[in-house]
Amino acid sequence: MDPKNYQLSKGAANLKYTDLLPHNDSAFPVSKEFLQKVVDILMDFIRETNDRNCKVLDFRHPDEMRKLLDLEVPDKGVELQQLIEDCAKTLKYQVRTGHPHFFNQLSCGLDLMSMAGEWLTATANTNMFTYEIAPVFILMETVVLHKMREIIGWNCGDSILAPGGSISNLYAFLAARHRMFPGYKEKGLHSIKGQLVMFTSDQCHYSVKSCASVGGLGTDNCVEVPSDKRGRMIASELERLVIERKSKGDIPFFVNCTSGTTVLGAFDPIEDIANICQKYKMWLHIDAAWGGGLLFSKKYRHPRLTGIERADSVTWNPHKLMGTLLQCSTIHFKEDGLLLSCNQMSADYLFMQDKLYDVQYDTGDKVIQCGRHNDIFKLWLQWRAKGTDGFEQHMDRLMELSEYMVKRIKEMSDKFHLIFEPEMVNVSFWYVPQRFRSVPHSPQREKELGKICPILKGKMMESGTLMVGYQPDQDRPNFFRNIISSAAVRESDIDFLLAEMDRLGHDL
Repeated sequence: MDPKNYQLSKGAANLKYTDLLPHNDSAFPVSKEFLQKVVDILMDFIRETNDRNCKVLDFRHPDEMRKLLDLEVPDKGVELQQLIEDCAKTLKYQVRTGHPHFFNQLSCGLDLMSMAGEWLTATANTNMFTYEIAPVFILMETVVLHKMREIIGWNCGDSILAPGGSISNLYAFLAARHRMFPGYKEKGLHSIKGQLVMFTSDQCHYSVKSCASVGGLGTDNCVEVPSDKRGRMIASELERLVIERKSKGDIPFFVNCTSGTTVLGAFDPIEDIANICQKYKMWLHIDAAWGGGLLFSKKYRHPRLTGIERADSVTWNPHKLMGTLLQCSTIHFKEDGLLLSCNQMSADYLFMQDKLYDVQYDTGDKVIQCGRHNDIFKLWLQWRAKGTDGFEQHMDRLMELSEYMVKRIKEMSDKFHLIFEPEMVNVSFWYVPQRFRSVPHSPQREKELGKICPILKGKMMESGTLMVGYQPDQDRPNFFRNIISSAAVRESDIDFLLAEMDRLGHDL
């Protein structure tokens, strides 16, 4: 992708943005030429992203990258041709997260239908706080979120699209506190006669602990419940800790149950946790930001998500397993009216009640933000294209590819050490260089293999051929966590991944 390959006509190249719409009423031809050249750049990036002979990235260290790019913002605007070259150079050095050999993040892949939706969304450029300015998109959101609640197992409730799973979890926390202590909204801490306490597993996403900090509980009152060796919350430990905090006079009110942990892809036992929440009158929130897509699958939904309909709230991110473009995160509530009651501020300059349409479609007063990006159209268009059946097939395919990877790792047990059979598409393992292949497995060997991970990851990035993430946890030093959530991946890409890791790392 050479920036010099995208030449505007001589008549357009030296023009400025003031020669485009809306600054010049007769500028549609030049505006069209400029935007079509941008589309050419995008199409070439899409082609390269899906070409296995192209690299995942052209890595440069920050200092070197600064020298390659002209990032300064000038006092006087540059010409259109320079802007086109800026666009091309930006994508030239961008990681191709849709490449079949990008296994690094929970969110990867490049769904063309969702991407087309994002293009249209940007062109429409509207806000989502009232039906008045986003009528079609508001109705789409209503229909899609209702469908998602049905899939969870509810025939009631309310939902909203939020800027990420972390904020979705915060919405659940705020609604739970409001439900138990409605006076908190006006009176604050004085309305609660005791210390609120929340519970989550020690494998949860960090945003759950952030809720305790942002919400005023303090992180010491977000109690981490021990998990088993596979990363699942131990329900008996949850009950023990609830009883312990109640005996101190604290008020347990909220339990976060993770369905698809970030690192290990573990699913907490929903039914057992729901029983405890029911017994002690606590709110049950399920963070299915990562694992929620498996709700589509008849084959893989159970037992992982059995009992999810018992939750009071559910976070579910289509931009992860479902492959919708970033960002697209949903939060769902079993009880209708809570979002509005908890967050409503009744700003009379936006949410007047005497409008000419049914104002229940104005969503802005349900949320803690004001302006809200249109994240629905790309999901709606993708769902229209794939259908519910298509999402089920996608979920099953991702799980089958993960099972294939586990099978291949077991067949090469001298080169790879599988940590355990995964519940999801997170495959956790160590790569074993030649010098460790005759060494019996032990904690000391794990420590040495952990040292290999950042070195091998660095070699992947320098070669540009592969990206796989690594991290430690409380029980292990660094290990690789491979994610398969892209529709582009095939069995041959799994084979490439394992062979490339061995090529780059065998002599480490």
